[in-house]
Amino acid sequence: IKRHLCTHTGEQPFPCHLCPAAFTENSKLVVHLRTHTGERPYSCAHCNASFSVRGALKKHMRTRSSDLPYSCDQCSASFLQKPHLVNHMRTHTGERPFSCVHCSASFSHKTTLAHHMFTHSDGRSFSCDECHASYSRKDSLKDHMSRCHAKKMA
Repeated sequence: IKRHLCTHTGEQPFPCHLCPAAFTENSKLVVHLRTHTGERPYSCAHCNASFSVRGALKKHMRTRSSDLPYSCDQCSASFLQKPHLVNHMRTHTGERPFSCVHCSASFSHKTTLAHHMFTHSDGRSFSCDECHASYSRKDSLKDHMSRCHAKKMA
């Protein structure tokens, strides 16, 4: 429950000793540290791709097979991952479960709340959609995305 409370209080008790990033869980810090070390322990057996987190490898494998196992029962949308379907369903229900602790704003997606929180913060306005690490410069986020999530940003 203490870990869950951090999502409401904004407390991030696990700071990175190499950069200003901080996290609500030690496991997220461990994954983040791989952005500094370059460690990518999860490799695709079919190509050269490697990933810092197991979930990214699973997503890559589904993308390779073009399998979209999670379908919306209200429209034709399909998704690689169940959480993406859950997020999508909020477009039909209007549910906004993520509330700002500083103002009355609420959001249907956690990432939208994370972006909103920068209006109340120290100007670190470039946030990773995958792991929510934040940076004050766009090129730092681009570097993070390519090293940690094997993605290129425009």
